[in-house]
Amino acid sequence: MVDIPDMALNTYHCKPIVLPALDFTYAFDSVGPNGEIRKIIQFQPIAETINGLKVVNLAFGDYITDGYAINDRSVSNNGDTNKVLATVAKTAVNYLDEFGPALIIVKGTTPARTRLYQIALNNYRIELEKLFEVLGLIDEQWEPFIKGYNYSAFLFSRK
Repeated sequence: MVDIPDMALNTYHCKPIVLPALDFTYAFDSVGPNGEIRKIIQFQPIAETINGLKVVNLAFGDYITDGYAINDRSVSNNGDTNKVLATVAKTAVNYLDEFGPALIIVKGTTPARTRLYQIALNNYRIELEKLFEVLGLIDEQWEPFIKGYNYSAFLFSRK
């Protein structure tokens, strides 16, 4: 995984892993008051294309060893949310650099989680916009991400 000098955020070391039935998967350990919690980031190609580009869903959550699955509803409360989200963003850059042009769609499993992602996007908008074109979904339309709007999903492409 390459370092991203434009993204001066504290991140975890993240590495690609191979799990049965999970392609394009990366893992790292969140470290905090609740111990070490293995996190999984998976890039799932979906059938849809937008403007001729493949669309990839970014799935993220705690690793469930039984069944090699992702628990995308868990709340770790490990005190490292910004570091975890920065690690996910760094991995998205690496995924796009390695596998070519694509659109990465990000949507929380709950409205509260989508709101958490939006808060992080607002907080780190300047850093993220150096690396990505960011769109938000509002009223079933994709538009450039603007602080202050409430979006139901986000779409990232590498600049």
